[in-house]
Amino acid sequence: MKKNRSTCPLTSALDIIGDKWSLIIIRDIFLGKKTFTEFLNSGEKIATNILSNRLELLTSCGLLKVTKMPNDQKTKIYYLTDSGIDMYPIIYEIMRWSERNLNKKFGPLGMELLNSFQKKSAEKLIQETTKNYRVSREEILSKVN
Repeated sequence: MKKNRSTCPLTSALDIIGDKWSLIIIRDIFLGKKTFTEFLNSGEKIATNILSNRLELLTSCGLLKVTKMPNDQKTKIYYLTDSGIDMYPIIYEIMRWSERNLNKKFGPLGMELLNSFQKKSAEKLIQETTKNYRVSREEILSKVN
């Protein structure tokens, strides 16, 4: 893991997730993406070299782990650690902040996510989303081990 530029907790976190791609990758994992190709196909159009760099950073910082697909040892599967799962409330709050404060029309994925937020309290939605991801992660890992 690289050395942080400051002892401030906010700066330390931003050294890992402060770029414009890391939280998108984590969001995509919550949305069911697991492979390099699936991340590349996201609407935000991340470049391959940047994606490789961010996956490596998130892995080295303990937010992601990687394994291989059982039927294709060339394909890596990325999954969130418990520390990575703990990022979901932050992603949720950033999206809610965007909805409240940016005068912007969001695309289909953004609207789908924001609409899903209206159906449950923040606490319940965050709890369900993280619980569901943990179940899905166990299913993924049971197939590769």
